[in-house]
Amino acid sequence: MIMVVALALAGAVQGGVSSAQAGDGGTAGGRQLLFYNHAYGVLDRETADAIEHSAYLRDFADFQVRTTTGSGGQTWTGRYLMGRETYFELFGVGDVPGKDGTLGSTGMGVSTERRGDLATVLARLRAQGISDPVEFQQTRDFGDGVPVPWFDAVFTTDQYDLFGAWGMEYRQEYFADPRGNTEPAAHPDDVGRERYLSDAYRDHLMRDVTGIRLAVTARDLANTVPLLKAGGFAVRSLPGGGVVAKGGGTTLRFDAVPLDQVGLRQVEMSLNGPVSYRHEERIGHSTLAVGPGPRAVWTFGDQDQRASR
Repeated sequence: MIMVVALALAGAVQGGVSSAQAGDGGTAGGRQLLFYNHAYGVLDRETADAIEHSAYLRDFADFQVRTTTGSGGQTWTGRYLMGRETYFELFGVGDVPGKDGTLGSTGMGVSTERRGDLATVLARLRAQGISDPVEFQQTRDFGDGVPVPWFDAVFTTDQYDLFGAWGMEYRQEYFADPRGNTEPAAHPDDVGRERYLSDAYRDHLMRDVTGIRLAVTARDLANTVPLLKAGGFAVRSLPGGGVVAKGGGTTLRFDAVPLDQVGLRQVEMSLNGPVSYRHEERIGHSTLAVGPGPRAVWTFGDQDQRASR
């Protein structure tokens, strides 16, 4: 997976995270530069297998199961629900290399829409006291042994428990490669999410991710807040140490919990049109509720983590 691959290769670099607190303070100033791109969660094997073989999900969303090869030949196998601009990945235990394949492990990428904005994010991070952000370039191999530069990434640190967030900017080489099946640029500096994803979402109910709720440790949350602020999200503290970050049409909620309670909790999605009914689909240890209206909510609860350990 992106997080484990990037940090393994950048392991010689020590992140310079200060003792940033997840308090109120809004953004680091200026226009929004980073937007929710995708998140992932590692689920128990029963739930992951049920998702992989669900006939309902193939109607509900642009649903894919695929194995990806990234930098250094590392591979990960995920179940993907793709929207217009956003998506999310679901893994079973062991589908991702290293500790990122642990039950309850999660990650999130937030990306730029315009070429060059990641450099401004880096400057904002340093202004917040992140003196040495971890920079990394991810590649993708489409199966022919010829990797193409995929995106540039930045982490606030290479030290984390079971959640990591990274800022990312797609590379022009990827958009120029026909194997990527991307769309034409809307303007010269377009490196946006809508260009990256296909229009196959139009043939399904799911349109986009509008909310993600993740349970993470206090340390992982403190490492994430500076990136969200540097990206221009409006960040607000919650009672109990959690955080809500809003911007670009997606609400990110982080609950601060002990290590044995971390994990993906909920995904909220918009639909391509309203539905008049409410449908509940039980998928392993999760429930996808669709409608009524133009939204769906997928709840994972505790994913039976403590019972599965």
